[in-house]
Amino acid sequence: MFPQKVPDAAFHTRVRIPDQGVENVFEWQKLTADDLFKKKSVVFFALPGAFTPACSESHLPGYEHFYDAFIAEGIDDVICSAVNDAFVMFQWAKAQNIQRVSMLPDGNGEFARKMGMLVDRSAQGMGMRSWRYSMLVENREIIKFFAEPGLCDNPAGVPMTVSSAETMLDYLRQR
Repeated sequence: MFPQKVPDAAFHTRVRIPDQGVENVFEWQKLTADDLFKKKSVVFFALPGAFTPACSESHLPGYEHFYDAFIAEGIDDVICSAVNDAFVMFQWAKAQNIQRVSMLPDGNGEFARKMGMLVDRSAQGMGMRSWRYSMLVENREIIKFFAEPGLCDNPAGVPMTVSSAETMLDYLRQR
């Protein structure tokens, strides 16, 4: 089962340095769970990987599409995480035209592991990946958790039945 609070973890991100006269100037920035969740209301969703079919066709675009609705419900940030590095997450967001959802690389799988959501996908050549889930987090406390059924190593696929943006938005509107 998942923890009651989001676990401590380090997220290795790349942040653009503005006003350098060059478009592509970035530096490394390590974020913590406190940086992301402390004193905030956050919709967080994790998925198996950047550029994968369901993640690219519906999961990530759904959260981007409903971003304003989440903000209207009192959410401070919407965060997408995958066990991919910062470079891959950046290029995936760019390819998907993601403007508002925060892209959070969990390159080492540390957060997914501590959440109990790291699974082996080596049968598909994907290595270790996050299971598909979403959660509402308020000041690091997990308020609601939607994990896709069938959590296991090397599944044939990872469904998207309960972790969608629509499911989370319905939950927020009924609270």
